Amino acid sequence: MRGSEFAELKAFAAVVERASFARAAEHLGLSPSALSQTIRQLEARLGVRLLNRTTRSVAPTAAGVQLHGRIAPLIRDMDDAVAEASAAAGRTSGTLRINTLGMAARQIIAPRLGRFHRAHPDVVLDIVVDDALSDIVAGGFDAGIRVGARLEKDMIAVRLTPDVKMIAVASPDYLARSGMPHSPADLHAHACINWRLQGTGGSIAGSSRRRASGSRSPRKGR
Repeated sequence: MRGSEFAELKAFAAVVERASFARAAEHLGLSPSALSQTIRQLEARLGVRLLNRTTRSVAPTAAGVQLHGRIAPLIRDMDDAVAEASAAAGRTSGTLRINTLGMAARQIIAPRLGRFHRAHPDVVLDIVVDDALSDIVAGGFDAGIRVGARLEKDMIAVRLTPDVKMIAVASPDYLARSGMPHSPADLHAHACINWRLQGTGGSIAGSSRRRASGSRSPRKGR
């Protein structure tokens, strides 16, 4: 259907529903003469009279009643759809998929969930806690939280926290037996309980400084 044909049908429905060319013209933002011409064009195109007009009133013919009954619900549905789209223009909505380390989920995301929901009630958070450091893009995620040393090169990164200090601890008895390490490299000679990175097979031990960073794919940014 061409735009002019839809405009004719909408004008016809407005006249029927308001039983007046003047009121329908005001609703549509047209002059009564322009609206009258639109209705004549519709009747000519369909080859049937749709409205009976007098100097005091206007009413649909039998063909007009039948046509209005079919098109009115469709026009209302379209008007409602347009209104909903306009209302959503300034509202953030949809599903946000985040892949995050367990530490970041507990310390960064969890304390802010309530405030985020109040600010964005139409956003559904899909949070995957993943210490395996999966590929954010390949997994279909919109964003991820990683320690600074684990950022992929094509990610757009935003720093989320100051440096987080990680320290190795030992009991006095162990240090008395094995000696005091003086640098992170010394830990390789000690009996450490290591944290294994699932995605790489590597491990973390010793004292280091790390920071959490939020990453997002430049192809799927929000």
